[in-house]
Amino acid sequence: MSTPASGPADAVTGMLLQITQHAERLAALDEREAGHYRDIIARLAKLARQLTETSERADAAQATAARQADVLDSLDGLDQQVASLVGQLSVMTAARQGGDGEQDGKSAQPGRVPRWWKLHGDEREEALARLRAWVEQIYRPGYGHLSAALGPCWEQHPLCLYGLDWLMELWSALYLASSRGAPVLASQAEWQTRLLPALAEQMHIETSRCQHADAALIRRRSAAGIRSGENDWLHPGYSRPDVAP
Repeated sequence: MSTPASGPADAVTGMLLQITQHAERLAALDEREAGHYRDIIARLAKLARQLTETSERADAAQATAARQADVLDSLDGLDQQVASLVGQLSVMTAARQGGDGEQDGKSAQPGRVPRWWKLHGDEREEALARLRAWVEQIYRPGYGHLSAALGPCWEQHPLCLYGLDWLMELWSALYLASSRGAPVLASQAEWQTRLLPALAEQMHIETSRCQHADAALIRRRSAAGIRSGENDWLHPGYSRPDVAP
């Protein structure tokens, strides 16, 4: 038998098959391009994050550089100020030696630095005696409420020993001069208005919140016959629970 000739129906079927194949190819291309698009979007987002982080680091580096520049600006001229102060002290020392005699010049010289952390026995007592004399003869009589804030147990606190030592030496350099000019007056003002109050506050805190202060409070209570727990609010470190701060 002979195969019947293709008719219009077969031609249409063939065209539909070709259209279907083209549609499948187009769908595959669309999916592949969509994948490429998603990959590009993810890479762009990553680049954007990296750019943001880099910008933040650059801003932080710029801020750090600005702070460092401010610090350097504040230090500008510090060496000249130190050299000027050394020169002033040298002039003061020379003036004392020349105008008031050798003994006065020697008395105004800074003493040997006491190594409080390793002093014992007679050596420690000698250093304490010198400091104690200045505290009792100069500091307490002359500096009012600032010196009154120093607790009686100051000799048992290294912080007070270190601080009073340089305070005494600076006072000697500034106030035992036979003459003074504007630089010395400025240094005296700096000593009394900035250095002294700062150290007085440190020493007050040190000597009012220690075991020595607690023991002294207990002794005062015992002497006055006050029962334990009464008037605890008199202690510098105690706050009454019924009184608002």
